[in-house]
Amino acid sequence: MRYEFRASLGEPEEDERAFVARCITWMKPRLAADARWRAWIAESDNGIHGAVWIGLIEKMPNPIAEPEEHGYLTSFYVRPGARGAGIGTALLGAALGWCADRGVHAVLLWPTAQSRPLYERHGFAPPKSLMEHIVTGDAAPWPTSHALRRAP
Repeated sequence: MRYEFRASLGEPEEDERAFVARCITWMKPRLAADARWRAWIAESDNGIHGAVWIGLIEKMPNPIAEPEEHGYLTSFYVRPGARGAGIGTALLGAALGWCADRGVHAVLLWPTAQSRPLYERHGFAPPKSLMEHIVTGDAAPWPTSHALRRAP
């Protein structure tokens, strides 16, 4: 399903068989009971119709009363033939309910233009305090006059 979803957004650079094998290797340990990822699928006798993943992002310990986890919602996909039947709402509700039960501070995601209305109907909005820096390719190093070292 992950391949179907992402291949619908652009030309794949990886053969489906190789991608699925790589995905299985990545997904298996992340679905262990003690892992920081959860996934839900929507299925019937006719097969799998959709899926969603949530990964937990730890926040540093905080001395004030504030939740110490964020959720990262990703790979949320409902097959085209199953859309409009409430499957997306059910999947999103399961993922957000799990986050609420854990006391997650905020759920973050990068929507497609097509998915944005679904998220907005369920309370998602542009962030008021989040910033983003895209790190790609030939980014220049940060200028500094101080000696830096990585903390042990």
